[in-house]
Amino acid sequence: MSWADAARLSLGTLSVLPAGLPSRVDRTVGGRAMALAPMVGALVGGIAAAVVVLTQLVNPDADLLAAVLGVLVVAGLSGGLHLDGLADFADALGSRRDRETMLRIMKQSDIGPFGVVAVVAVLLLDVAALTACAQAGFGWQAILIATTASRLTLPWACLTSIPAARRDGLGSMVAATVRPITAALATAVVLAAGLALSWLTTSGAERSIGAAAAVLLAVATSLLTSRRARRALGGTTGDVLGATVELALPVALVTLALTV
Repeated sequence: MSWADAARLSLGTLSVLPAGLPSRVDRTVGGRAMALAPMVGALVGGIAAAVVVLTQLVNPDADLLAAVLGVLVVAGLSGGLHLDGLADFADALGSRRDRETMLRIMKQSDIGPFGVVAVVAVLLLDVAALTACAQAGFGWQAILIATTASRLTLPWACLTSIPAARRDGLGSMVAATVRPITAALATAVVLAAGLALSWLTTSGAERSIGAAAAVLLAVATSLLTSRRARRALGGTTGDVLGATVELALPVALVTLALTV
């Protein structure tokens, strides 16, 4: 039952979609929940993709509107959780204080100037890049691939080599729970799915290459963000995990926008 519990925990933690309560929650279940994060990304991205398609069917010239709605659906279905993590992490790093002070800043409920700038910046990049993809006839595919790839960052951010920065919170439950082979297998699945989707729906080799690049750069974003968090905080937290997702999403979308 642990995989069923992991699926419920992953869906319930990473989205506002109904998931039911897991009967068991421990670090084993937490690690498996992070390994299943790309599946939640595919579900959220699939709903956003449907919104993009519907908007373009109603008005084929409304690419900007389709992009805005797609990005808002992803943010809304995620409960704003990842954006909040990005804001907290940006405020902590922007303070340039000691480790304990940064951790305290991340626990506060308010948002500072660095957090505001970070959230606005990623949302603008998301919308601009998705608009470019939609104009190139690759809109719904882009939001689906990018949202899935951005959640693929979570198993990499929870590798066994990355400790928790504090003893409480979501980070302590899932930090250092995912083996590298598990993260690599999840990446292989997402890569294969992205390549198949881009090839079958557009018959374009360049777009398939762009999809692969988007996935791999999302993983690279995860590794770099985790490295920065480990240096600054001593490890990861729930806010760092959320920030990783939100940073990887525009990276993937911009990559797709530049290659479609």
